[in-house]
Amino acid sequence: MVEPSAWTQITQSDPEHSHRYVERFRAMAARGADLAGEARLVDALLPRGARVLDAGCGPGRVGAVLHAAGHTVVGVDGDPVLIAAAEADHPGPRWVVGDLAELDLGEQFDGIVCAGNVMAFLAPSTRREVLRRLRAHLADGGRAAFGFGAGRGYEFDEFLTDARATGWEADLLLSTWDLRPSTPDADFLVAVLR
Repeated sequence: MVEPSAWTQITQSDPEHSHRYVERFRAMAARGADLAGEARLVDALLPRGARVLDAGCGPGRVGAVLHAAGHTVVGVDGDPVLIAAAEADHPGPRWVVGDLAELDLGEQFDGIVCAGNVMAFLAPSTRREVLRRLRAHLADGGRAAFGFGAGRGYEFDEFLTDARATGWEADLLLSTWDLRPSTPDADFLVAVLR
């Protein structure tokens, strides 16, 4: 048994949290909000028809856009409420309930996306294990995009140290999903790793 993530702790203390999260993104989509920024960046990193792992996929918004762009997508999230919403709202990708700290899909992917502050929600004791397991799911020549905000208990330098320690190399560091360069005072990190 691995240490529970901050997300798991939140949902255990507030069982309606996940439902509100799903409805928040459904409402944003209904208002026409641009929810595809992460997927656009990942799509640009990949060849057509790539296999993509959406790690910590939540209700499936990123994986759904990548699927619509012609990629084969597998989304994994530890929250069954979020996976049920992904299945209901975005048929096509394969949605799997699973803990990233125990991930073993038995397959590799051309690209991995880990958006939505997933890394900051991980229990500190599982961070390197998650990075190791994601690295094991990346095919030779593949790349991964991780994005999360500052002030959430996982400093950017600590993440990059953990990534290097688990076999990742940084290709590109950005401060937004829309390709703005990383700066020392950035409050968000998008790390494209190989």
